[in-house]
Amino acid sequence: MRSTMSYLVWPLIVTVLGVALAGFIGWEFTGRSSGAISFLLIAAVLAVLEISLSFDNAIVNANKLKTMSPIWQRRFLTWGILIAVFGMRLLFPLIIVVIAAKIGPWAAVMLAATEPGEYARIMGEAHLPIAAFGGSFLMLVALSFFFDQSKDVDWIGRLERALRALGSVRGMEVGFVLVIILLFVWLLPVRDEKIFMFSAMCGIVTFLAVDALGHVLDRWGKSAGAAEQGGFGAFLYLEVLDASFSFDGVIGAFALTQNLFLIAIGLGIGAMYVRAMTVMLVERGTLAEFRFLEHGAFWSILILSIIMFGQTMWHIPEAVTGLLGAGFIGMAFISSLIWNRRHREREADEEEARNG
Repeated sequence: MRSTMSYLVWPLIVTVLGVALAGFIGWEFTGRSSGAISFLLIAAVLAVLEISLSFDNAIVNANKLKTMSPIWQRRFLTWGILIAVFGMRLLFPLIIVVIAAKIGPWAAVMLAATEPGEYARIMGEAHLPIAAFGGSFLMLVALSFFFDQSKDVDWIGRLERALRALGSVRGMEVGFVLVIILLFVWLLPVRDEKIFMFSAMCGIVTFLAVDALGHVLDRWGKSAGAAEQGGFGAFLYLEVLDASFSFDGVIGAFALTQNLFLIAIGLGIGAMYVRAMTVMLVERGTLAEFRFLEHGAFWSILILSIIMFGQTMWHIPEAVTGLLGAGFIGMAFISSLIWNRRHREREADEEEARNG
């Protein structure tokens, strides 16, 4: 079995290069060593922010990744990291500015480089539709897990059994999300209702489209005997899921800095550690060893989706999001340890009873 350190080789290399680049950018922007140190520290904080907000993402990724063919696992861990770092952490904020400000991509880059305050203002104004889209998508991700009729392990027993019972009604998870959306439409100011509703519905449609495409491609791959094709649906699902997780971190990063390039460096470093955790979870079979860890991740996703909806009306600090997510995962980890200990004790008692 690979050592823990072996999983961290590339993340550590990227950390050293990223921190050095952050310091260089700080020197170029400020012309002072104090500015370089400030940029370096902000990059480190952003990396920690990304890791804390995305640990549940790593667990969900690992759960899906273990069902994919080896070639699609490698593609997700190579192509996927490029899409995650350069697509979501760099290109996504640029695309928002291009659309919101109605300017070209190069003009958006120059705006980020020369007028970071204006760039951050445009990103801030785009927060409502981003939060609405991400909230509805992630809520469906979580509810699809809890409403799954084939799920046979429960962590929060009575509540999870009740949710699974609701899942026997076709389309219940979509109906639940629609009710939440209507509630927020009722609470939001009139000027925000249309954009919130449209963005939230786009989140639902995206989830259903990706889910349907995944099922079609998986069936096609199996019927054609092509395992490679069967992995594309899962690959696409994970990329959209990663994008939804990234919304919160990208927007929250502007609370620390308005420099696009520094944000890309910090969040990119964090994304490398998330990928490393994903690989370690898959190869070591950690999800099977810790019975309730996956449940904690999906409860964390459900809480994150509610927070994203709430952010359309109130400012909710990123620290709250990270702590809640880490709290659920931590409690699920402890519950798994307790269950494992009791299970071993029960097996020992049964073995002793058989041996007389």
